[in-house]
Amino acid sequence: MSLAEMLLPEFDQEMATTRKLVERVPSDKGSWKPHPKSFSLGHLTQLVSSMPGWITTTLRKTEINLAGSPGYSLETTETLLGQFDKHVSEARAALETSADSDFSVPWSLKRGEQVLFTTPRGAAVRMHINHLIHHRGQLSVYLRLNDVALPSIYGPTADEPW
Repeated sequence: MSLAEMLLPEFDQEMATTRKLVERVPSDKGSWKPHPKSFSLGHLTQLVSSMPGWITTTLRKTEINLAGSPGYSLETTETLLGQFDKHVSEARAALETSADSDFSVPWSLKRGEQVLFTTPRGAAVRMHINHLIHHRGQLSVYLRLNDVALPSIYGPTADEPW
């Protein structure tokens, strides 16, 4: 079994779960924050919606440079779902077509000319999935604080028992 074949079931499950959360984000609450130092709900949702695209970039290029990041805007949930679905589809295709040797290629996270770290692509892909799960957890808290029903993630919730 290839590395991609081992990653795909987890990827599919985590992306399906993430989509359930993104689709419940109320568009009219985009500027809401749980604390002045926190991301707004809209920016957090935009981040979560874009993160699967990091996997595609990681598997197709040897770096992501944060200096070129466009920043955040407030978009509708429908728009963010469309972005999420596009990024998930592209990331899945990138995973499916990656050879085991692709996962050992050095990959770097940069900010301008500064290299923040370099790691094998395989480790970066796992970090991206873990990072997305972390922010998905934040998103679930934001939704709960806005009294939005939470879907099952790894088990039943108060809103959706098994």
